[in-house]
Amino acid sequence: MAFQITRAGKSSLILESPVMPAAGTMGFADEYKGLVKLDKLGALVTNPVTLYPRSPASGTRVVALDSGVLVHSGLPNPGLSKVLENYADKWRKLPLPIILHLIGTSPDEIRRACERIDEEDSIAAVELGIGDETPPQDAARLVKGAEALEKPLIVRVPYQDALPIARACADAGADAVVVCAAPRGTARDASGRLISGRVYGPLIKPMTLRLVGQMVRASSVPVIGAGGIHSAQDARDYLDAGAVAVQIDSATWIRPQVIEIIARDLGGLVLTQPAGAFADEWHEGIGQTEANQPVEPSISDVIPRPQKHKPKKDPK
Repeated sequence: MAFQITRAGKSSLILESPVMPAAGTMGFADEYKGLVKLDKLGALVTNPVTLYPRSPASGTRVVALDSGVLVHSGLPNPGLSKVLENYADKWRKLPLPIILHLIGTSPDEIRRACERIDEEDSIAAVELGIGDETPPQDAARLVKGAEALEKPLIVRVPYQDALPIARACADAGADAVVVCAAPRGTARDASGRLISGRVYGPLIKPMTLRLVGQMVRASSVPVIGAGGIHSAQDARDYLDAGAVAVQIDSATWIRPQVIEIIARDLGGLVLTQPAGAFADEWHEGIGQTEANQPVEPSISDVIPRPQKHKPKKDPK
């Protein structure tokens, strides 16, 4: 199957599956290749990348919640040039398209990064991350900074003011929008300090699912749904709301195989193995059948064949 996830045009991005990891969940390249069959996914969205190197956040970075997790990473990365140097060859060898998630603070920074990205044939598209509390007009200016980009431009909008920002980005030329980045929250860590960060978990799905439906109705730009997806049914809910594809985040941290199972399910394949089972409980081809393809029963399935009985020998 083919899934067009960006506007129609010469640079449209067409994937074989509507399932991909969200930025920041599966690394820069092949870190999960031993846990997930990457060729079953539609694309790999990289960890966030900035034009210049960025250090990780100090202090507590992860706080467990009753129904999720709060993460404050600081978006660490070695900078665009080093990322391309370290991973471009690996990307070329991977069996799926690469979407580079780009973070920038000014239109000029975005422009310079996109000029370098356009030179790299291992990257299929760019996903531009818009920061929290960015006014819609400023978000549109960031998108305009990428207007010379020849590759498809996807924009991931923040939870706060998601709809006006998404509409502004679509009007500024975005080829698709991701609705949305994980919302921010505050929680107390083990030492008693209050920590702010992004909140992940199934609890946010009803809120982001509502935003996706609203954005689909308000704009003609393709919408990619994200937030709280932990099962194939969660993913279907986003597609039923009008999303062209979905991004999986915290589920991959709990059970990495879940993203592959969701991709197989939405792609027409089902597995008899439950999510989280041990890897050696199934292998390629076992428990795998075409979904929604009923098989007509043969007459032998309905009327049992007569059994042949061998005559018993008389005991001596």
